[in-house]
Amino acid sequence: MKIGVLIPAYNESKRIGSLISKILTLEKIAEIVVVDDGSSDSTYEEAKKAGATFLIHEKNQGKGAALRTGFSYVKGKDLNAVITMDGDGQHSWYELSHFIEAFQKDSSDIIVGSRMQKCKDMPLIRYLTNRFTSFVTSLIGRCKVTDSQSGFRLISIDVLKKLELSSSNFEIESEVIIKAGRQGAKIKEIPISTIYWADSTKKSKIHPLFDTLKFFILVIKNL
Repeated sequence: MKIGVLIPAYNESKRIGSLISKILTLEKIAEIVVVDDGSSDSTYEEAKKAGATFLIHEKNQGKGAALRTGFSYVKGKDLNAVITMDGDGQHSWYELSHFIEAFQKDSSDIIVGSRMQKCKDMPLIRYLTNRFTSFVTSLIGRCKVTDSQSGFRLISIDVLKKLELSSSNFEIESEVIIKAGRQGAKIKEIPISTIYWADSTKKSKIHPLFDTLKFFILVIKNL
Protein backbone atom coordinates (compact mmCIF):
# COMPACT_ATOMS: atom_id res chain seq x y z
CA MET A 1 0.00 0.00 0.00
CA LYS A 2 1.53 3.28 -1.17
CA ILE A 3 -0.12 6.56 -0.25
CA GLY A 4 0.87 10.03 -1.40
CA VAL A 5 0.06 13.31 0.34
CA LEU A 6 -0.70 16.39 -1.77
CA ILE A 7 -0.56 19.84 -0.21
CA PRO A 8 -1.51 22.99 -2.16
CA ALA A 9 0.20 25.89 -0.42
CA TYR A 10 0.16 29.67 -0.70
CA ASN A 11 2.33 31.71 1.67
CA GLU A 12 2.53 28.95 4.27
CA SER A 13 6.22 29.18 5.17
CA LYS A 14 5.40 29.50 8.87
CA ARG A 15 3.97 25.97 9.21
CA ILE A 16 4.69 23.95 6.06
CA GLY A 17 8.11 22.65 7.15
CA SER A 18 6.89 21.40 10.52
CA LEU A 19 3.85 19.78 8.89
CA ILE A 20 5.97 17.88 6.37
CA SER A 21 8.40 16.69 9.04
CA LYS A 22 5.55 15.28 11.10
CA ILE A 23 3.91 13.54 8.14
CA LEU A 24 7.19 11.85 7.26
CA THR A 25 7.08 10.00 10.60
CA LEU A 26 4.01 8.04 9.46
CA GLU A 27 4.21 4.64 7.80
CA LYS A 28 2.79 4.01 4.31
CA ILE A 29 3.35 7.62 3.20
CA ALA A 30 5.38 7.13 0.02
CA GLU A 31 5.72 10.77 -1.04
CA ILE A 32 4.68 14.26 -0.02
CA VAL A 33 4.01 16.67 -2.87
CA VAL A 34 3.72 20.40 -2.22
CA VAL A 35 2.40 22.70 -4.94
CA ASP A 36 3.58 26.23 -4.18
CA ASP A 37 0.89 28.36 -5.77
CA GLY A 38 2.88 31.51 -6.45
CA SER A 39 3.86 32.26 -2.84
CA SER A 40 5.71 35.49 -2.07
CA ASP A 41 7.33 34.05 1.06
CA SER A 42 9.70 31.08 1.58
CA THR A 43 7.08 28.31 1.29
CA TYR A 44 9.07 26.66 -1.50
CA GLU A 45 12.34 26.71 0.43
CA GLU A 46 10.75 25.37 3.63
CA ALA A 47 9.00 22.53 1.76
CA LYS A 48 12.22 21.56 -0.02
CA LYS A 49 14.24 21.67 3.19
CA ALA A 50 11.72 19.42 4.98
CA GLY A 51 11.95 16.73 2.28
CA ALA A 52 8.87 17.20 0.10
CA THR A 53 8.62 16.96 -3.67
CA PHE A 54 7.82 20.48 -4.83
CA LEU A 55 5.96 21.87 -7.83
CA ILE A 56 5.77 25.59 -8.46
CA HIS A 57 3.30 28.03 -9.99
CA GLU A 58 5.12 31.24 -10.82
CA LYS A 59 1.89 33.18 -10.24
CA ASN A 60 -0.98 32.48 -7.86
CA GLN A 61 -3.67 30.56 -9.76
CA GLY A 62 -5.98 29.34 -7.00
CA LYS A 63 -6.36 26.19 -4.93
CA GLY A 64 -8.14 24.27 -7.67
CA ALA A 65 -5.35 24.95 -10.14
CA ALA A 66 -2.75 23.89 -7.57
CA LEU A 67 -4.60 20.64 -6.92
CA ARG A 68 -4.93 19.91 -10.63
CA THR A 69 -1.17 20.39 -11.04
CA GLY A 70 -0.59 18.01 -8.16
CA PHE A 71 -3.11 15.49 -9.48
CA SER A 72 -1.37 15.42 -12.85
CA TYR A 73 1.88 14.59 -11.08
CA VAL A 74 0.60 11.85 -8.75
CA LYS A 75 -1.34 10.10 -11.53
CA GLY A 76 2.01 9.19 -13.04
CA LYS A 77 3.41 7.76 -9.81
CA ASP A 78 3.20 4.23 -8.38
CA LEU A 79 0.58 5.09 -5.75
CA ASN A 80 -2.68 3.50 -4.62
CA ALA A 81 -4.20 6.75 -3.42
CA VAL A 82 -3.44 10.36 -2.60
CA ILE A 83 -4.56 12.33 0.44
CA THR A 84 -5.08 16.04 -0.03
CA MET A 85 -4.75 18.40 2.92
CA ASP A 86 -4.16 22.08 3.59
CA GLY A 87 -0.71 23.45 4.33
CA ASP A 88 -1.77 25.93 7.03
CA GLY A 89 -2.02 23.46 9.90
CA GLN A 90 -5.83 23.43 10.04
CA HIS A 91 -5.83 19.71 9.30
CA SER A 92 -4.39 17.42 11.97
CA TRP A 93 -1.50 15.48 10.43
CA TYR A 94 -1.94 12.51 12.77
CA GLU A 95 -5.41 11.91 11.31
CA LEU A 96 -3.82 10.86 8.03
CA SER A 97 -3.62 7.36 9.49
CA HIS A 98 -7.41 7.32 9.89
CA PHE A 99 -7.83 7.77 6.13
CA ILE A 100 -5.33 5.01 5.40
CA GLU A 101 -7.04 2.62 7.84
CA ALA A 102 -10.46 3.34 6.31
CA PHE A 103 -9.09 2.84 2.78
CA GLN A 104 -7.54 -0.49 3.72
CA LYS A 105 -10.72 -1.62 5.42
CA ASP A 106 -13.27 -1.20 2.64
CA SER A 107 -11.41 0.18 -0.41
CA SER A 108 -13.64 3.24 -0.83
CA ASP A 109 -12.80 5.31 -3.89
CA ILE A 110 -13.01 8.62 -2.05
CA ILE A 111 -12.93 9.21 1.70
CA VAL A 112 -13.92 12.73 2.74
CA GLY A 113 -12.93 14.09 6.14
CA SER A 114 -16.10 15.61 7.57
CA ARG A 115 -15.91 18.41 10.13
CA MET A 116 -19.64 18.34 10.81
CA GLN A 117 -19.37 16.08 13.86
CA LYS A 118 -16.75 18.36 15.42
CA CYS A 119 -17.86 21.72 14.11
CA LYS A 120 -18.50 23.67 17.33
CA ASP A 121 -15.72 26.13 16.48
CA MET A 122 -16.64 26.58 12.81
CA PRO A 123 -17.71 30.16 11.99
CA LEU A 124 -21.49 30.32 11.47
CA ILE A 125 -21.33 31.65 7.90
CA ARG A 126 -18.99 28.80 6.90
CA TYR A 127 -21.21 26.25 8.63
CA LEU A 128 -24.36 27.43 6.84
CA THR A 129 -22.64 27.75 3.47
CA ASN A 130 -21.13 24.29 3.83
CA ARG A 131 -24.44 22.69 4.75
CA PHE A 132 -26.05 24.20 1.67
CA THR A 133 -23.28 23.33 -0.78
CA SER A 134 -23.06 19.81 0.66
CA PHE A 135 -26.78 19.28 0.08
CA VAL A 136 -26.57 20.49 -3.53
CA THR A 137 -23.35 18.55 -4.21
CA SER A 138 -24.94 15.35 -2.88
CA LEU A 139 -28.00 15.89 -5.05
CA ILE A 140 -26.09 16.58 -8.26
CA GLY A 141 -23.41 13.97 -7.54
CA ARG A 142 -25.92 11.23 -6.66
CA CYS A 143 -24.19 10.50 -3.37
CA LYS A 144 -24.32 11.68 0.24
CA VAL A 145 -21.74 13.94 1.84
CA THR A 146 -22.06 16.29 4.79
CA ASP A 147 -18.89 18.32 4.20
CA SER A 148 -18.37 18.85 0.49
CA GLN A 149 -15.94 21.70 1.09
CA SER A 150 -13.49 19.67 3.14
CA GLY A 151 -10.06 19.64 1.54
CA PHE A 152 -8.89 16.79 3.76
CA ARG A 153 -9.72 13.66 1.75
CA LEU A 154 -8.33 10.50 0.21
CA ILE A 155 -8.82 9.79 -3.50
CA SER A 156 -7.85 6.52 -5.13
CA ILE A 157 -5.52 6.94 -8.10
CA ASP A 158 -7.77 4.73 -10.25
CA VAL A 159 -10.69 7.12 -9.76
CA LEU A 160 -8.51 10.21 -10.07
CA LYS A 161 -7.36 9.08 -13.52
CA LYS A 162 -11.00 9.06 -14.69
CA LEU A 163 -11.79 12.60 -13.60
CA GLU A 164 -11.53 15.56 -15.95
CA LEU A 165 -11.37 18.56 -13.65
CA SER A 166 -11.46 22.21 -14.66
CA SER A 167 -12.00 24.30 -11.52
CA SER A 168 -9.28 26.71 -10.44
CA ASN A 169 -10.58 27.69 -7.04
CA PHE A 170 -12.26 26.20 -3.96
CA GLU A 171 -15.18 24.75 -5.91
CA ILE A 172 -12.87 21.96 -7.03
CA GLU A 173 -13.74 20.15 -3.78
CA SER A 174 -17.35 19.80 -4.95
CA GLU A 175 -16.35 19.14 -8.56
CA VAL A 176 -14.39 16.03 -7.53
CA ILE A 177 -17.37 14.64 -5.59
CA ILE A 178 -19.92 15.45 -8.29
CA LYS A 179 -17.95 13.92 -11.15
CA ALA A 180 -16.77 10.88 -9.19
CA GLY A 181 -20.26 10.28 -7.78
CA ARG A 182 -21.82 10.38 -11.23
CA GLN A 183 -19.33 7.75 -12.36
CA GLY A 184 -20.47 5.46 -9.56
CA ALA A 185 -17.47 5.92 -7.27
CA LYS A 186 -17.82 4.68 -3.71
CA ILE A 187 -17.69 7.76 -1.49
CA LYS A 188 -17.68 7.71 2.30
CA GLU A 189 -16.85 10.10 5.13
CA ILE A 190 -14.90 9.88 8.35
CA PRO A 191 -14.97 12.49 11.13
CA ILE A 192 -12.03 14.87 11.41
CA SER A 193 -11.12 17.75 13.66
CA THR A 194 -10.13 21.17 12.39
CA ILE A 195 -7.82 23.67 14.04
CA TYR A 196 -8.72 27.36 13.78
CA TRP A 197 -5.65 29.48 14.45
CA ALA A 198 -6.07 32.67 16.45
CA ASP A 199 -3.56 34.73 14.48
CA SER A 200 -4.98 36.96 11.78
CA THR A 201 -2.86 35.42 9.01
CA LYS A 202 -4.93 32.26 9.25
CA LYS A 203 -8.26 33.77 8.27
CA SER A 204 -10.09 31.68 5.72
CA LYS A 205 -9.14 32.32 2.11
CA ILE A 206 -12.69 31.41 1.10
CA HIS A 207 -14.87 34.40 0.14
CA PRO A 208 -18.50 33.55 1.11
CA LEU A 209 -20.04 35.48 -1.80
CA PHE A 210 -17.64 35.02 -4.69
CA ASP A 211 -16.85 31.38 -3.99
CA THR A 212 -20.54 30.57 -3.57
CA LEU A 213 -21.18 32.14 -6.99
CA LYS A 214 -18.41 30.00 -8.47
CA PHE A 215 -20.05 26.98 -6.87
CA PHE A 216 -23.35 27.80 -8.61
CA ILE A 217 -21.55 28.10 -11.94
CA LEU A 218 -20.07 24.65 -11.33
CA VAL A 219 -23.54 23.24 -10.56
CA ILE A 220 -25.05 24.75 -13.71
CA LYS A 221 -22.26 23.24 -15.82
CA ASN A 222 -23.00 19.81 -14.37
CA LEU A 223 -26.82 19.80 -14.62
